[in-house]
Amino acid sequence: MRTARLIILIIVVILLAIIIIQNREPVKTHFLFATVEMPHILLLLITAAAGFVAGLMVALLSERKKVRQEKSEQPQTQ
Repeated sequence: MRTARLIILIIVVILLAIIIIQNREPVKTHFLFATVEMPHILLLLITAAAGFVAGLMVALLSERKKVRQEKSEQPQTQ
């Protein structure tokens, strides 16, 4: 079991290294009125992080709405 985890970790690290090496060239990114030049891998990481944060926010808001609905459906005891 420990050996399998180590092998998977090594494979993931190698794949990430390949992605980083292949995406080092600078790219121009236009966002609203600004143009920024950055390495392609940095743009990929920023985009992935933004997507993760957006998904997390949607999940948290959805859970919060669910809790509120459950509270409103319960009979109030006094």
